[in-house]
Amino acid sequence: MQPTLDTDILRRWIGTREVLDDMLHLGPATLMEMTLDRAPVLAEGDPLPPLWHWLYFLRSAPLSALGRDGHPARGEFLPPVALPRRMWAGGRFGFSAALRIGAQAQKHSVIKDVALKSGRSGALCFVTVRHEVSSRGALAFWEEHDIVYREDPVAGTNPRQTAAIGTDWQHSETVHPTEVMLFRYSALTFNGHRIHYDRDYAHTVEGHAGLVVHGPLIATMLMDLAQRAAGGAAPRSFEFRAASPLFDGAPFTLNANLAGNTVTLAAATPEGRLAMDARVVF
Repeated sequence: MQPTLDTDILRRWIGTREVLDDMLHLGPATLMEMTLDRAPVLAEGDPLPPLWHWLYFLRSAPLSALGRDGHPARGEFLPPVALPRRMWAGGRFGFSAALRIGAQAQKHSVIKDVALKSGRSGALCFVTVRHEVSSRGALAFWEEHDIVYREDPVAGTNPRQTAAIGTDWQHSETVHPTEVMLFRYSALTFNGHRIHYDRDYAHTVEGHAGLVVHGPLIATMLMDLAQRAAGGAAPRSFEFRAASPLFDGAPFTLNANLAGNTVTLAAATPEGRLAMDARVVF
């Protein structure tokens, strides 16, 4: 299928479905613990930490079927959007039960919406995918994942400045993202997107200041901080929105406020500006 920006064609993908099965082996979870610089303590039968499902249900394609950015070419499950850059815009979750390490699980995915818009940087296309993950015949959680496709940056334009997050946070910690951290997470999620490991591509083609920290990795870190702030409680819902990229070699902060059963979260750039906001209800 040829890439297009014809709304009528792209919206034909709404309702497209995919089913993936996987065994939630201990190995990837152990490697994720080490990627977060922790001693491995998880064992078979333990609950899989929230959002760590991104280590499983991995999709692949032959090298010859990849696009310029290292992702599989579009036109099969995802619509053939004729815009070159792809990024995570945000997502929403509703949790029913924990997944267990070592259990068989299944993910049902469907294209929920496709919408073309115009923004400050030009044409945008938002694709919303809904996933439902179950194990042992019971729904564990649902997820709605927002993908945004956009044009290449215009030379000489400056990135949009987001608002400062302030200093009124009950919990704050600093993350030092390295090339190795990003490589490990790309490997664990079989993510070939070149903005995470190909510095020349990230800078000269997509206009980034460095290697981009994965949106799902930031969201995972925010969820982890929220659980610690809430004393290890299990989440009922989670939502996050990406506002600005973070880069390797530039320490960023994770910040949380707990009020009742809700944790409000923000990841911030080294300058203290919003990179991602999120909220967890326990």
